Amino acid sequence: MEQEKNNLDIQRHSCSHVLAAAVLKLYPKVKFGIGPSIENGFYYDFDFPEPLEEKDLEKISTLMEKIIKENLPFVKSEVTVDEAKKIFKDQPYKLELIKDLDTEGNKKVSLYKTGNFIDLCAGPHVENSKEIGAFKLLSLAGAYWRGSEKNKMLTRIYATCFPSQKELENHLNLIEEIKKRDHRKIGPQLELFFFHETAPGMAYWLPKGLIIFNELINFWREEHNKRDYQEIRTPLINKKELYVTSGHWDHYQEHMFLSQTKEGETYGLKPMNCPNAMVVFKNKVRSYRDLPLRLSDTDTLHRNELSGTLNGLLRVREFAQDDAHIFLAPDQIKSEYKKIFEITELFYSIFGLDYFFRLGTRPEKFMGDKQSWDKAEKELKEILEESKKPYSILDGDGAFYGPKIDILMKDSLGREWQMGTIQLDFQIPKRFELAYTDKDGQEKTPVVIHRVIYGSLERFMGILTEHCGGAFPTWIAPVQVKVLNINDSQNEKAYEIVEQLQVKGIRVEKDSKPATLGAKIREAEMEKIPYILIIGDKEIKEKTISVRARGEKDLGSMRIEKFIELLKEDIAKKR
Repeated sequence: MEQEKNNLDIQRHSCSHVLAAAVLKLYPKVKFGIGPSIENGFYYDFDFPEPLEEKDLEKISTLMEKIIKENLPFVKSEVTVDEAKKIFKDQPYKLELIKDLDTEGNKKVSLYKTGNFIDLCAGPHVENSKEIGAFKLLSLAGAYWRGSEKNKMLTRIYATCFPSQKELENHLNLIEEIKKRDHRKIGPQLELFFFHETAPGMAYWLPKGLIIFNELINFWREEHNKRDYQEIRTPLINKKELYVTSGHWDHYQEHMFLSQTKEGETYGLKPMNCPNAMVVFKNKVRSYRDLPLRLSDTDTLHRNELSGTLNGLLRVREFAQDDAHIFLAPDQIKSEYKKIFEITELFYSIFGLDYFFRLGTRPEKFMGDKQSWDKAEKELKEILEESKKPYSILDGDGAFYGPKIDILMKDSLGREWQMGTIQLDFQIPKRFELAYTDKDGQEKTPVVIHRVIYGSLERFMGILTEHCGGAFPTWIAPVQVKVLNINDSQNEKAYEIVEQLQVKGIRVEKDSKPATLGAKIREAEMEKIPYILIIGDKEIKEKTISVRARGEKDLGSMRIEKFIELLKEDIAKKR
């Protein structure tokens, strides 16, 4: 599987060279950035003398097909840094990359030639352009050179490439399905949430969306109360000194929203809950009898993400987490991780989400000593092995204070998402000088597990919206039942049914608009309401209701008591 991925990456990167060759032929004055392979495709960044338009992609694609059919070899060569500077003397972005290579002590750099096109590249590539396969230019976007807002905005051409035309078509069909399920469209359509230009990266939650949001939290709260978690709430704004103590000031300051008071004190909007949880633990004397101490919260957090990275609910500046910090003794780590894995299984199975784990090991910049890190990583590997759940390892991806296990899931479209995380921390408790009295009367430092299961609630909501295409499970659906009457003569009975459902705690609406029954049914289906109840003269006479379930045929006529029983069971079992 890994080899297949590598081969596909090579094909895609080779295709990016063909894209650049075609662009150079059509636009001789263009300046080149970079063209890497990425997940599901590739891109190339260009600095065009004149703005490029979507319609121009067709002629670029046509020329690419012609170049590929010429069966051109990809020829590697190595030249000195000075020779490379001469070759790319009119390409400022390539010269900048060459300068970096020179600074790193490289005496030679590698080039790849395809026909008349030469690019600065480490490779590898396919041997011949005929091996590239089927490709498609997808879209244009703006991208800052090297990802920095301080640099010039370049034009990025996104594309994809697959070994066969059939695989390409399957992928393009998937893209179309993804567009239909885009939470940024579904959210406003279903009146769940929206974004406004005055608050970039921060959602406005509408009543229906907030119902789902709160139902997710209520479920989280209910299940964690059963497992001895204690919920806390801590300040959203803290003095700089708190983050200096925790280590976040040195490792995370650039992602924080900061302000200074008239007295010259620096404050930061809370980007994570960890430092505050440490303060809560230290607030009183603790003993081994208090451990594990499980502190949970869903406070609002803020992170200063770059504007170019914001993406609906998937990448925001304001969000909440189903957070928890568990303080425990070293010999309790393994048993606590097993309990967290049990919660993970419960939460993801409820939504029908397949998931697996990924271990992140010691990063380049870390706190503490390597011996502690090695011990922690070894323990987490043992825990993962015993869980029997699939997992991978990503070297250097741990938090700066400890290794972590990320929860990755696959949605109904086969896309992978990083959701929750379970981080093991030996370092921050030491910095806060936390202590508990052990059985032997000695003071010892607790270990802390930082963990979220949903992850960011905003992100989970965005992914869940796309996973189910806005057709939310009945238990979290903002409107669970819609009551429709055929004509005004049944209004009184319809309102009576609405009241019966409301008394039972069911979220219900009545469609009172002057429209045909067919139009009302179509609208309710577009709103993705789980159940539609229809009241006509026949139903009034027989003291029944006609029931339609979302995505299914009519469930037939039944008494309202029977329907309420069915619905309550549906909600209770969280189907």
